Amino acid sequence: MEIPAGSPAGSEPSPQCGGLVPSGTGSTLCISSRSESVWTSAPRSKWDIYHKPLIVVSVGAAVLLFGTVITSLSWVLTTNKNVYKMTGPAFLSLGLMLLVCGLVWIPIIRKKQKQRQKSQFLQSLKSFFFNR
Repeated sequence: MEIPAGSPAGSEPSPQCGGLVPSGTGSTLCISSRSESVWTSAPRSKWDIYHKPLIVVSVGAAVLLFGTVITSLSWVLTTNKNVYKMTGPAFLSLGLMLLVCGLVWIPIIRKKQKQRQKSQFLQSLKSFFFNR
């Protein structure tokens, strides 16, 4: 069995064997993978905070409306009636699912924003009293 040239007596795991990440690197990966830090967060606009759920809600509403039109076409048109009967409810359910997910997402973000504001307030209070 050969020992790779870069590792003395096999003490370091080689990249080929898929060894464990050293603890220092792992902790910095965890810290750097966070999207926001309490210390460096700048004030964000409402659009930056709510743009994802608003897009999901608007796409869900559009798909729901499209499903309503397709379902109503199955009653009006006589050609391809089976296709409209199958795809209409599928678009209805998909649109309703996206709409509800987006509408539930908005209060969750509001709650997280309130918790983040409380946390920042407590951190500033802590630094005020302990840095004297």
